[in-house]
Amino acid sequence: MHNHYNGLKTAALFGGIWALLLGIGALVGGGRYIWIFALIGVATTFYGYWNSDKLAIRAMHAYPVSEAQAPEMYRIVRELSTAAGKPMPRLYVSPTQAPNAFATGRNPQNAAVCCTEGILGLLDERELRGVLGHELMHVYNRDILTSSVAAAIAGVITSIGQMLMFTSIFGGGSDENRPNPLALLAMSLLAPLAAMTIQMAISRTREYDADEDGARLTGDPLALASALRKLEAGVARAPLAPSQDVVNASHMMIASPFRAQDVTRFLSTHPPMDQRIARLESMAGGPLHR
Repeated sequence: MHNHYNGLKTAALFGGIWALLLGIGALVGGGRYIWIFALIGVATTFYGYWNSDKLAIRAMHAYPVSEAQAPEMYRIVRELSTAAGKPMPRLYVSPTQAPNAFATGRNPQNAAVCCTEGILGLLDERELRGVLGHELMHVYNRDILTSSVAAAIAGVITSIGQMLMFTSIFGGGSDENRPNPLALLAMSLLAPLAAMTIQMAISRTREYDADEDGARLTGDPLALASALRKLEAGVARAPLAPSQDVVNASHMMIASPFRAQDVTRFLSTHPPMDQRIARLESMAGGPLHR
């Protein structure tokens, strides 16, 4: 069991986001349409999960690389996937100088790992190994499924919230069947915010697990800690613009790709870097000597 009980936290958060979705269904039409909301949640979850690799790769304009093009990346991933007893994922490189990496795909047999040109130029081999171990553990822990489910349900709740706002303003249905417009308006505003907050919390717990499990896979937690320090400074120098495609894929990346002013700490999909580094250093028995 992980020291910080992230699996239990994730389960509790998932319970919260599903309860929120079904609660909206219970409010609308006196609960007669609750099964429709559940079906919408399942359908959008399946679509996002099945297409997660294509969506993320496209958002970062990544291209597949051969072993001749990226020998170091291939060697590290082959060694780590062999050590884990898992199939080797497809490898991609994104043509951006913003340093980052992500893993995607619906299962270990259909996974992809992508590094940006910026991270390949920034990190040494030991640090890159730490990052790739982190990304592989996202695949092996089925975090793509977890994040896809959370993102899909949050998206459904946001869409429903917009519909409720329209209904509360313009009305609809008979007075007997229509819920209190003020309650609808409050739900339309608060439900999407609550869903987004829960989605962010789920993403943060999975990042902690990938840090911990990746460090165990490589046997070198301080390498990942060193890489995270460089990534924090590198992203500050070369952030990505928060376009919608990149925002949708940002929760998969090892570091938030945006400027600090573009995303608040409260709504970040990633835990604070200092906390992640401190946990990795505690795994190694002490702080990294700089």
